Amino acid sequence: MSRGHMHDIEITPDLLRGALEVERIGRGLRPHRLPAWARAQTPDFQPQMVEAQPSGVRLVFRTAATGIELDALPTRWAYRGVPPRPDGVYDLLVDGELVAQATIPGGTVHTIDMTTGTIEHRVGEPGTIAFTGLPATAKEVEIWLPHTEAADLVALRADAPIEPSATRRPVWLHHGSSISQGSNAASPASTWPALAARQSGLELINLGLSGNALLDPFTARTIRDTPADLLSVKIGINLVNTDVMRLRAFVPAVHGFLDTIRDGHPDTPLVVASPIYCPIHEDTPGPGAFDPDALREGRIRFRATGDPAERAAGKLTLTVIREHLARIVAERAATDPQLLYVNGLDLYGEADHAELPLPDALHPDAAAHRRIAARFAELALSR
Repeated sequence: MSRGHMHDIEITPDLLRGALEVERIGRGLRPHRLPAWARAQTPDFQPQMVEAQPSGVRLVFRTAATGIELDALPTRWAYRGVPPRPDGVYDLLVDGELVAQATIPGGTVHTIDMTTGTIEHRVGEPGTIAFTGLPATAKEVEIWLPHTEAADLVALRADAPIEPSATRRPVWLHHGSSISQGSNAASPASTWPALAARQSGLELINLGLSGNALLDPFTARTIRDTPADLLSVKIGINLVNTDVMRLRAFVPAVHGFLDTIRDGHPDTPLVVASPIYCPIHEDTPGPGAFDPDALREGRIRFRATGDPAERAAGKLTLTVIREHLARIVAERAATDPQLLYVNGLDLYGEADHAELPLPDALHPDAAAHRRIAARFAELALSR
């Protein structure tokens, strides 16, 4: 292969990391973070939407190429009347350092009308990102796919041969909410799990599922069946802001979720983390909703619509969840020495909020993602 001339590279599964399944769809390959059998176990479109957003999924290979091109078809979801998200970012890392970023405009867009439940579909075409001027020496290259939109991988080209990376690190599988998927992070390689994994020398599988950290049995079985050296589950915020269960159901659901994971990972270190500080839901139940005043100003902001008095009837708040998660883990740890509890307030608490407030009242910003990453790495990943 001569330098300066791009040649097609077959995208094979051994070039992809962080995906649990790869589907051939249309002209390309779509990485999935949940297997097909799990995707089939919910009638809601949202879990299928977010699991196809490849947070933590990246192409990884060795090459001396100075130029690399990737064709991909983005698929984005939008809400009528809600400001659109920025185009998804592709991060290029060389030997672990972020050196370039790119986006693909256009693509396929599905627009949801929340007042009628209808979805308008606009089918788009693939686009190309190009990274040039890379050093002409052997190096490990990672292309991190967007964490906020689906990406069907259509073609890969380079001006020198590539080969799968032989680097293998301990695998950390993490499950959580949109905060773990990376909402408000600057880019896919700078979500807090991605940062914590690099700081700790770990291979990340990110099962952060925006709006869908709901103790679903299919998620627990997916974690159970996935080989990993370290596991973590961050539980709480989605149970409050979706208002899907009461305290009576929550406690046995947590036990069942952890029991299922332990069926496949009886001795693997398992971290249970409670929610970070979020003022709107600390003592006020859900459901959460868009703030209409902010929408009228062209901004996205969230609010809690529940009544604090409803806690007496078993409605969940973040303070209630932290109390019971701490107790559950303490009780189970008596016979499970590899189980660890991390208080979300130690990752991002009231003082952090005063310094780095949640810009939309729900998700941390890029600086807070970095802070959470450093603290989680210290508290949970250095065992």
